[in-house]
Amino acid sequence: MMKFVVLAFLAVGAYGCGLPTYPPIISRVVGGVDVRPHSWPWQISLQYKSGSSWYHTCGGSLISDQWVLTAAHCIGSSRTYRVFLGKHNLKEEENGSVAIGAGKIIVHEGWNSFTIRNDIALIKLETPVPTSATVTPACLPEAELVLPHNAPCYVTGWGRLYTNGPLADILQQALLPVVDHATCSKSDWWGSQVTQNMLCAGGDGVVAGCNGDSGGPLNCAGGDGAWEVHGIVSFGSGLSCNYNKKPTVFTRVSAYSDWISKNMALN
Repeated sequence: MMKFVVLAFLAVGAYGCGLPTYPPIISRVVGGVDVRPHSWPWQISLQYKSGSSWYHTCGGSLISDQWVLTAAHCIGSSRTYRVFLGKHNLKEEENGSVAIGAGKIIVHEGWNSFTIRNDIALIKLETPVPTSATVTPACLPEAELVLPHNAPCYVTGWGRLYTNGPLADILQQALLPVVDHATCSKSDWWGSQVTQNMLCAGGDGVVAGCNGDSGGPLNCAGGDGAWEVHGIVSFGSGLSCNYNKKPTVFTRVSAYSDWISKNMALN
């Protein structure tokens, strides 16, 4: 089933999934850096309305012309949401960006806020978004695919620049190598808090996702060179964003392939 869904994504417009018009400038530099504008064109800003203003709360990933993947913990039942696509600097008006209301939000029925299990949600846009140089869906990985230890992936988002620091105005990217489950589940790492349906990345005590990155993607290059979203930012250490041996923990997207395709098909 997953193969069919990925092929459907490739058919959206003239822009193949996971293939930015402006490829990201990637390096092994330690620490987050400003991204090349529109080099992660599936990255979205999930925003909520307060009064007459909109505020960034989480990230997310466009996975088709009408569906966005994010984290369940980003969703509050009493809030009104919109999805801002094609953004680079959240503080500026930008050509090629568009804000679309959240038409339907589907939170995983097994979401547990205490154990942080099944931290995944889908947002159906009120209207389909035309793909373009600034708005392109990501590819999804093959069902149940598990990346090897140290696989190079990149977290992106407008989260805090450091623990208790300000939110970023410009989209950031940072190299986060995958930490395999055997390592991440060690007692001096995350222990039993991480499950096989989660994916750990980072943990060097220097680079990590932070508050405001939640729901955003862990981007990893597929075998054909197209970028795949393998993780959804879920949680990190409460001591600091970049605590040693406490890598950023993501919902492992490939563990939810059936759930994603089923809910997209039914809604």
